[in-house]
Amino acid sequence: MRSAISIYHRLPPFARDFVASIHGLRLRRWRYGSETDVLVKEAIERETWTREQWSAWRHIQLKRMLHHAAMSIPFYRDFWRTRGGGNRGGPFLELSNWPVLKKESVRKHPEAFLSLNSGKDLRMEHTSGTTGTPLKLWHDRTVARSWYALMEARWRGWYGVSRQDRWGILGGRLVTPIEQKKPPFWVWNAGLRQLYLSSYHLSPDTVGSYIEALRCNKVKYLWGYASSLFSLAILASEQRLEPPQLEVVISNAEPLYAHQREIIRGAFGCPVRDTFGMSEMVCGASECEAGKMHLWPEAGLVEILEDNSDDPVPHGMPGRLICTGLLNDVMPLIRYETGDRAILAPPWESCPCGRTLPILRHIEGRQDDLIVTPDRRRVGRLDPVFKADLAIREAQVIQETATRLRIKVVPTPTYCKATRNQLIDALRQRVGAMEIQVECVEQIPRGANGKFRAVLSCMTPAGRPRQT
Repeated sequence: MRSAISIYHRLPPFARDFVASIHGLRLRRWRYGSETDVLVKEAIERETWTREQWSAWRHIQLKRMLHHAAMSIPFYRDFWRTRGGGNRGGPFLELSNWPVLKKESVRKHPEAFLSLNSGKDLRMEHTSGTTGTPLKLWHDRTVARSWYALMEARWRGWYGVSRQDRWGILGGRLVTPIEQKKPPFWVWNAGLRQLYLSSYHLSPDTVGSYIEALRCNKVKYLWGYASSLFSLAILASEQRLEPPQLEVVISNAEPLYAHQREIIRGAFGCPVRDTFGMSEMVCGASECEAGKMHLWPEAGLVEILEDNSDDPVPHGMPGRLICTGLLNDVMPLIRYETGDRAILAPPWESCPCGRTLPILRHIEGRQDDLIVTPDRRRVGRLDPVFKADLAIREAQVIQETATRLRIKVVPTPTYCKATRNQLIDALRQRVGAMEIQVECVEQIPRGANGKFRAVLSCMTPAGRPRQT
C-alpha cells in the first residue's frame, strides 16, 4: 500500500487526476445504482411520517436486526448462548437486555462481528482512527447504496445540490505529496465530479491558488472538515480574496462552532450547513433550513446514556451517544458506544421545517476531549472562548495535568497581550482556578486523518493521567 502511494505521489498532476478518476468511477458504481433514485424518493417520503408510523417501522426493523445479530454474528451468538437465548423469542429481542458494546471490543476482534451469512462481494474500510488504532469495518453494495441514498436525500437534497453537480471537498487525504510547495494541491476526480483539495497544504501563501481552483473547476458547493473550511475562509478574508459564488458550504466530521459558521458564511456568501455521520453507518444527521439537526432513523436507533451507568439521561441532558445500527446486516453493531457525547430533543419537540425526523440538539464532542476540572466538572464546549472578534486564526486547548491547561494559538497580525488576557479570562470563567499557559505557534498539527481536535486531554474522563 505504501509503495502504491509513493508511486502515485511521483506522478505528474494530470496522471494523478487520471488515477483519482478511475478510483472515483469504482466508488460511484459501488455507492449508486439503478435503485438510488427510488431509495432517495422513499427517504424523502418518510421525512413527514407520523410518530406512530415511525414507531411501527422502528419496531419491525429493530426486532429483525436483533434476531439477525443473535443468530448470525459470532460475537453476539456466543454471548447469548451463554445466557440461554433461544431461536424463538427470548431476551435478545429486547434491546435493553443487550450490553453496551465498547469500541475496543470491535477493534480487537473485528471478524467476530462479521455475519456468517455475508457474501463475498464485501468492502472493508477503516475508520480514521482519531483516538487510536483504526477499526476494520465491512459492508456490502446494498448497505452502501442505502447509506448514500440517505446522504443524497438529506445531505445534498436538502441544500439544493446533487451528486451530478461539480463539487469540492477540503479533506485529509494526501492527494499531493506533503513536500510539494507549488500548486496544484488538489486532484480532479471525474468519476465523482469532485475537486479534492488537500487540507495539509492550505496556508497564507497558498490560499489564493485554492480559491482560483474552486473558480476554474466551476465548483457548485464545498464540503469539508469544519476547521479546514474555517481556515480557508479566514485566510481568504484576511487577504480580501473573492471566492466564487457557491450554493452551500457543508461541514462534516468535526464540530462546527458558531464563530466558524459566521466566518465561513461571510467569506463565501452562502448558507453553511452542518452534518454528522459515522464510518460505522450507525448514525447520521443533517441540518435543515430551520437550523435544526435531524437524525436519520433508518441508519440506527439512538440512546443517550449516563456517563457512569447505562441508564438513560433525562430529555435534553448530555450523555454518551449509543447507537444500534439498522442498515448493515453484514456487520451489525448493537448498542455501540460511539465515543461521542450528545443531547437529544424530547420526542414531542417539532421543527418549523415540518419534518418529523428526531432532533439532535447538540453533539458535545468526544468523551476523550473533555476538560476535567479540579472540582470534577466535565467541560466539553469551549467554542464560546474563541469568539470571532479575537485576533487568532485557530486555537487548541490541551489539558496537560489535573490543574494545568495549555492553549496553542495561531495569531493574526493584530494579536497582542490584550488578546492573550482576554482568552485566559474567558477560559477561566469556564474551568475555574486552573493554571493556563498560552503558546503562539505557526500551525496546529492535524491528526493523520487531517482532523483538528479543538480540545485535547492527557487525562482520562475520570480525571487521571492517561497511560502512554
